[in-house]
Amino acid sequence: MASVPESARRTPDSASRPRKALTIGAVCKILQSEFDDVSISKIRYLEDQKLLNPRRTSGGYRLYSQSDVERLRTILRLQRDEFLPLRVIRQELAAGNDIGFTGEDRKPQSGAVRRAILVDTSRTYLTLEEIVEETGAREELIKELESFGIVHPEKREGRVVYDETDREIVRSANELARVGVGARNLRVFRSSADREAQLLEALLGPSLRSRNPERRKEALQSLESLAATVSHLKHLLLVRDLRRLAGE
Repeated sequence: MASVPESARRTPDSASRPRKALTIGAVCKILQSEFDDVSISKIRYLEDQKLLNPRRTSGGYRLYSQSDVERLRTILRLQRDEFLPLRVIRQELAAGNDIGFTGEDRKPQSGAVRRAILVDTSRTYLTLEEIVEETGAREELIKELESFGIVHPEKREGRVVYDETDREIVRSANELARVGVGARNLRVFRSSADREAQLLEALLGPSLRSRNPERRKEALQSLESLAATVSHLKHLLLVRDLRRLAGE
């Protein structure tokens, strides 16, 4: 790994707000305190997905500016806190809806709206081989996830495919598998998600099935907002319990 050039090193009081060009290794180190799963390979993957475009030296080394780091931080936060897939994050950024985080608390800027994965947009489909390549998971694990209803592949044009949500589920399950959490143990999350979906269906089901385009559109917007609120509430309850577990 290339070391950070002297001109790119930061003083202690600028540790969280880089002002000079940084190597990918330095960027990874900065963000690891906030995002446990960030890695050099993940940052490179986001580059491959055209979400980041750092400048390069004549020798091919990546150099990240302060705006690059803040953009990366926003992407990672949208993934973790808003549960948005990369496709939607890319659309948001391309449309100029870059939800920035400023100040010491790095709270969303005013006007930022919490929302869940868009449910009424086109999806990208991947084969089993592509899922394995992108997530690093074993085929056996993916098959186990299928057997327990954690992922739901479809058959299209004569082949079995997975969507982007399946891919991210496999990615998360693979991380948990590394610490001994098997696919069988993930059924509790499946059951919880089913109950939450049933609650939202009870609230919005008639409107979602409406033949009136405007009513259906409003229902979809409400569904996204409520789903994100439910997910955020669940996250907060988990945080509270983890604090008790840690003895705080």
